[in-house]
Amino acid sequence: METYCHGSHTVFSIHLHVVWITKYRKKLWRDEVSFRVRDMLREICRQEEVEIIKGHVSQDHIHLFVSIPPQVTVSRFVQRLNGKTSHKLLSEYPHLRKTCWGRHFWARGYFCCSSGNVTDEVIKQYIEGQDHTADDNFKIDGEA
Repeated sequence: METYCHGSHTVFSIHLHVVWITKYRKKLWRDEVSFRVRDMLREICRQEEVEIIKGHVSQDHIHLFVSIPPQVTVSRFVQRLNGKTSHKLLSEYPHLRKTCWGRHFWARGYFCCSSGNVTDEVIKQYIEGQDHTADDNFKIDGEA
């Protein structure tokens, strides 16, 4: 059975698979740098109250499977991960500045997909099962 997280006024289970790549797919994450990236990601997630369910640092991309609270938006979360890791790594590892001109580690985009044990069809069936009439796609309770 799935466990739900609880906030002061919310109950939630939001699981996301997030993947992002280095600029030009450069193989930057090797040796001690890859361990440092992992530690930074853990720290940022802890600050954002995001739980890392599973993660993987490859040489040119990162996979994170996370559970996020409802107040954390995906775009801001990825932006924070990218910005903080770039800034700290460039200051801690000067050799990376030669490889990553323009002070950018990451490519512009990222991949994100939600995960869960309830499919779209189950949700549609649940909503259709509520005693509704009228509009086929968006019904109002008690509408004649």
